[in-house]
Amino acid sequence: MSARIVAAARGWIGTPYLHQASVGGAGCDCLGLLRGVWREVMGAEPEDVPAYTQDWSEPQGEERLWRAAMAHLVEKPLDAAATGDVLLFRMRAGAVAKHLGLQSCTGPEARFIHSYSGHGVIESPLSAPWARRIVARFAFPLEG
Repeated sequence: MSARIVAAARGWIGTPYLHQASVGGAGCDCLGLLRGVWREVMGAEPEDVPAYTQDWSEPQGEERLWRAAMAHLVEKPLDAAATGDVLLFRMRAGAVAKHLGLQSCTGPEARFIHSYSGHGVIESPLSAPWARRIVARFAFPLEG
């Protein structure tokens, strides 16, 4: 299934960044990318995503995205990298984890696909600055 996940994510490359959107080629944010890949690989989304602001979860300090990932994905050890993994990032020390990506390559040339404000959906090297921000790693459930 990992090849299907990576192929689906690569199909979104070039999609502009658009907060709360999840439409390949038209616009998406990081969660929208994951939602779109889920639809392509797994089928219907497991739940509706409520409207959210760009600072959601921060005032309360709640790890909402992490909890949602734990409800629908399979948590893995951080050191068990595999293609197709969902990566959860904490962008600043002390902030809630709010960025997602999909690992597209492992090893010395590790890469990930994500939708990033100002860039849209891109495939980026999983460089040291990105890797040190990973706080959780997940796999898609096997069914689908």
